[in-house]
Amino acid sequence: MYSNVELDMREITVGHTPDADDAFMFYGIEAGKIKSPYFKIEHVIEDIESLNKRALKHELDVTAISAHAYAYLKNYTILRSGASFGYNYGPVVISKEKMSLSQLKRCTIAIPGKMTSANLLLNLVLGKFKKKEINFQLIPDAVLSDKVDAGLVIHESQITHYDLHLYNILDLGAWWYTETDGLPVPLGINVASIKSMTLEEIQKFNKLFKDSIIYGLQHRNAAIDYAMKYGRGQPKRVLAKFVKMYVNDITVDMGPNGENSIKKMLIMGQERGLIPLVSRLNFA
Repeated sequence: MYSNVELDMREITVGHTPDADDAFMFYGIEAGKIKSPYFKIEHVIEDIESLNKRALKHELDVTAISAHAYAYLKNYTILRSGASFGYNYGPVVISKEKMSLSQLKRCTIAIPGKMTSANLLLNLVLGKFKKKEINFQLIPDAVLSDKVDAGLVIHESQITHYDLHLYNILDLGAWWYTETDGLPVPLGINVASIKSMTLEEIQKFNKLFKDSIIYGLQHRNAAIDYAMKYGRGQPKRVLAKFVKMYVNDITVDMGPNGENSIKKMLIMGQERGLIPLVSRLNFA
């Protein structure tokens, strides 16, 4: 039997990636420590580029997307909680050989998706380049097997490529930090569809998500243990380092720095003709 409260709860679909940082953020909710009288959540777990594409069709009520992908969306509000920013670090271009930026411009580079923030950032640095779209998990192997000359890696590969004896050719987060006088680099954000949710519902979900993130940070060891099922076999120390990089104070609430960094990246993309004009950014 269901209680009246359960029957009255709004069912929503929430998309996020199969990655340790996203799992860490949802730990409080999934462990039943952070509860909502308003929502029954159906989790949809897919890689970030798949979620970007689903967002174009408004297939999910709330979803993680690349900050870059927001340029192609309509009728979405950006949640202030749950975003991933890098502080002087971010996606990395890797290769089997050391090379200069001028050499890199002549390479075929594997990218994890056309709408990923990493791809936009690399375009801001290199301009046009020859790219090959490959699932993010397979990029290091593609570099090692010479299917591509270099690879743009996200998630744990930012840390683990050294173990494969691959060189860090370009750290896009460090480039961004210098280019913008210290702004954090915007990578992943969360958005809610205003086609399927009211502003009040969006604000209630943002509060629920924020509380879950805070709970994870307050119970870090347990949250990392939970996140390990999305760690693709990586040891706990690697996942703990990765989570610490991308779940922090600005994840709890992006604040003015977060807003300004998203605006800055989209403006730079527009000025260089890389993305459509974004007339307005809506924040919950």
